[in-house]
Amino acid sequence: MPKDPNTQGNPNFENRNPKHTLNKETTEKRETAGRNGKPYDLEERTALFGEDVIEFLKKVPANDITKRLISQLAGAGTSVGANYCEADDAPSKKAFKNSISTCKREARESKFFIRMIVKAVPELKEQARPLWQEAKELHLIFAKIYRGSVK
Repeated sequence: MPKDPNTQGNPNFENRNPKHTLNKETTEKRETAGRNGKPYDLEERTALFGEDVIEFLKKVPANDITKRLISQLAGAGTSVGANYCEADDAPSKKAFKNSISTCKREARESKFFIRMIVKAVPELKEQARPLWQEAKELHLIFAKIYRGSVK
């Protein structure tokens, strides 16, 4: 089976289960959504992602290594939704493009910091997988939106 080019070289995220979610509340919200269990409304989806990041970070033990990673993931993970809201209300095409670019970058950074947290706290690997998968999907969505706005 060929490796996913987005995770190639990352053994922490093999055999992901994208249907797995982090908490019951999020599961219920996603069950009323699209076929894949994810909201069609990107604003809601990014908000759920931010909430999932917060819930995940509550499980990460704070120590000298993880403190900075926790802070970085909290910032990147929650700002995806905030920047999408900003893009949605953008007064110009340029402002929209800039905000979407920030969403894309923050989603990519979220993937990175989730990976680093798993390296620091391997027992959180299974809980991190769906979060990493969602960050990946959001990054791909925002990359597509960004490419469409460049025209």
